[in-house]
Amino acid sequence: MSDEIEATDPDSIEELEKKFRQERKALQAKIQSLKKSVTKGDKKKKKEVQEEIAQLEADLDKRQKEEEENFNLNSPTKSLDNVESVANDEKSLEETQDNVAAPVARVSKAEKRRQKKATAGRERNARIQEQESENLLGPRHKEMVAIVERLRERGLAIHGIIADGNCLYSAVEHQLKEAAAPVVDSDYKALRKLTANHLRLNRDDFLPFLCNQDTGDPMSETEFEAYCKKVEKTTAWGGQIELRALSDALKYPIEVVQAEGPPMTIGEQYLASKKPLIVTFHRYLYRLGEHYNSVAPYVEDEQES
Repeated sequence: MSDEIEATDPDSIEELEKKFRQERKALQAKIQSLKKSVTKGDKKKKKEVQEEIAQLEADLDKRQKEEEENFNLNSPTKSLDNVESVANDEKSLEETQDNVAAPVARVSKAEKRRQKKATAGRERNARIQEQESENLLGPRHKEMVAIVERLRERGLAIHGIIADGNCLYSAVEHQLKEAAAPVVDSDYKALRKLTANHLRLNRDDFLPFLCNQDTGDPMSETEFEAYCKKVEKTTAWGGQIELRALSDALKYPIEVVQAEGPPMTIGEQYLASKKPLIVTFHRYLYRLGEHYNSVAPYVEDEQES
């Protein structure tokens, strides 16, 4: 069984990252399935599903982190210290053989690697078990439960968005489709371009609120153009500046639901004519940082089995 697992291990960091993305996507699908499995009126089941979702996310984060550490540990670019350590172990074993009457079997390098990997696996499992109780009391779980409950009161549920840097734009894209909004080219790439162009056309409205992250000084016009290009061309994470630009460019109000405090609405001037696009803001959902999800109608019992 171990040979089969090793045969499928990624050979490069690019393959490992691709594997992580696929696992995230599969987890989001599983989460949606779990939510739909909750029977109407079964409060106990609802709570169990929420806790299971939080645990699944915590387990995946932990496992991916350990896989990355294990990948680096077993990478061909090991440090010379590891090689010297193996050599020293072999030398010590040979010296022991010279000083005892009975022969001692030499441990092969392959066996040492297997033992090291097994030890790392046991330590990883121990750490995961220690984390289980902490995860249920940690900020991520508390935040998720609070957001889920706030949405449930409004007949809504979280619609998961992949954490790839485009989450804000992908969440707005989903909301536009849910609202059947007459917006041409509403995929996240088009929304990034729309945001960047709106920033450029309204530079005087946005530039005073931006600064150089390294120096803290007000952002220059050259730096502002570089900032707009980053918004348009990269997977840079979007924040309140981009939310405001998106709202104005689309002429749509955008409501942000958080675990604490009242929902924040960007573009309130558009509320008279349009319902807000609703996204959720998570501070602790992923190790990489803040994240946006979308919402969808809450379905208690989609299909009787």
